[in-house]
Amino acid sequence: MNKKKFLLPLWTFLFFIGFFYAFDAQSKDLHARLGLGYNRQFANNLVDGATPALSLKYGLTKDIAMSLIAGVKTGSPTNSTFGTKFFKNIFYENNLNFYFMLGLGLVSGAGHSGFEGMSGFGAEFFIPGIESLGFSFETGASIHTITGSTVLRTLGLSFVDAGIHFYF
Repeated sequence: MNKKKFLLPLWTFLFFIGFFYAFDAQSKDLHARLGLGYNRQFANNLVDGATPALSLKYGLTKDIAMSLIAGVKTGSPTNSTFGTKFFKNIFYENNLNFYFMLGLGLVSGAGHSGFEGMSGFGAEFFIPGIESLGFSFETGASIHTITGSTVLRTLGLSFVDAGIHFYF
C-alpha cells in the first residue's frame, strides 16, 4: 500500500477529531470563587502619581462576574479609584474566558476628580497547571471627566493594566 494514500486519511481523521473536540471545550468555571488581584485601567493612572487599585472579583454565576476596585494614594499628589466592573462570558475555551465588560468608577488624581465609565471586550487566560491564576487583557472605550472636561478614549490593556487575579 502507498504511504501517502494511508497517511492522508489518517491525518484527515486526526484533524476532525481535534476540530470537534475543540468545540466541546468548557470554560474555566469561576462560579462562587473569589479572586484577589489588581487593576490599573481607570483614567487616574494616566496622571502623575498613578496608583494601581486592589480588585476583588467574584463569580456570581458561570457566565457573570463582578469586581470591586479600590486604590488610594494619600501622598502628594493624591490619587484614588473606587469602582466596579461587571463581566459576562460570551465565549468559552479550556483555559480562557472571553467576556463583555462594563465598568463605572469615581476617580481622582493631580488635583482633579470625576467619574469614568467603560465598556468593551476582554479575555482572562489561565496557564495550564496553574488554574487559580488569571491574566486579563481588554479592549474597548472609556469616557471620563477627571481632567475637568469630558474625554472619550479607546482602551487597549494588557494584563499589566487590566489585572491579574488569584482565585481561592
